[in-house]
Amino acid sequence: MSTGNPDPDPRDTPGLEPGGGISPGDTPPGESSTSEAGPRHTPPRGWAKGPLIAIIAIAVMVAAFFLVYALLL
Repeated sequence: MSTGNPDPDPRDTPGLEPGGGISPGDTPPGESSTSEAGPRHTPPRGWAKGPLIAIIAIAVMVAAFFLVYALLL
């Protein structure tokens, strides 16, 4: 990963006039067009095992409660 300036170079940016202005009807470059913009790491994907096991356990206990309740009626 380079540690250079992430801002675009005005000499290489299309649509800029001398002095840094833009032509009428033209739009400046967006933030996403600069290099190295955005998060520096990839966030983990998916559910962690602990919360997933807890949700499944609670669902099984609720289902068992209603099954026992239905059998006792």
